[in-house]
Amino acid sequence: MRLQSAIFDMDGTLLDSMDMWTDLGPSMLRRLGVEPDGTDQANLLHKPLSEKAAYCKEKYGLPQTIAEIMAAGAAIVEEFYSTQVQAKPGVPEFLSLLKMEGVWMYVATATDRPLVEMALAHTGLRDYFRGIVTCAEAGAGKESPEVYERAMRRLRSGKKDTVVFEDALFAIRTAKAAGFRVAGVYDKVSQSDQEEIRRLSDYYIQSYEEMYHQGLPEGTDGL
Repeated sequence: MRLQSAIFDMDGTLLDSMDMWTDLGPSMLRRLGVEPDGTDQANLLHKPLSEKAAYCKEKYGLPQTIAEIMAAGAAIVEEFYSTQVQAKPGVPEFLSLLKMEGVWMYVATATDRPLVEMALAHTGLRDYFRGIVTCAEAGAGKESPEVYERAMRRLRSGKKDTVVFEDALFAIRTAKAAGFRVAGVYDKVSQSDQEEIRRLSDYYIQSYEEMYHQGLPEGTDGL
C-alpha cells in the first residue's frame, strides 16, 4: 500500500522563505529610514509583528505609530509573497510525482491565509493541494497538533497513511507526539537543529531534487 495523504508546512518546507522572516525586523527599520545596529535581527526573530513594531518604536524613538510600523512590515511580507518567493529546488517535481501516484495533499501553516494564497499562486504550487488550513483557523499554533488533525480529517485519511512534512523542530515534535509519521525537511535557518530533526523524523529530506530522482519506494515504510 502506498502513502495516501501528505500534509505540508509552507515556510521553510515548501518555500525558500525563512530568510525573509529572519530579516523582517531589520528590513522594516530600513524601510522606515533607520539603519539597524546589528543586534536587532536576533532580538526580533521570534516576536510577532506587533511586538516587533513596539520594540522598534521604543528602541529607535520612531515617530510613526505602532500601527504604521506594523503596516511597513506587512507591506514587506506581502511584496515578498506576491512577487519574490520561490519554491525550494525540486519541490514542483516532487509534488508532481506525489500527485501522479494519487497522494492527496494539504497545506498546514502558521502563515495567514491571504499570504499563503499569494505565495502558492506566485510559485505555481496551488493546484497540487486539495486545500489549506492555517493555525489561526485551527485555533492553535503548532505547539498543538490541531492544524495537522484538521488537515488529516479533510483529507479523509488516518495517521498511519499520512506523512507530515516539516522543517521546524518544535513542529516535528508536536506531530510525532500526536502519532503522525514525519518527514523532516532541511532548511538552513534550522541548521543547529538538524541532528535532532534527523533523530526524530521517520524520513529526512536533505533535498527534494534527490527525492524526486530516487522516486517513491514501494510499501508502507516508504514515501
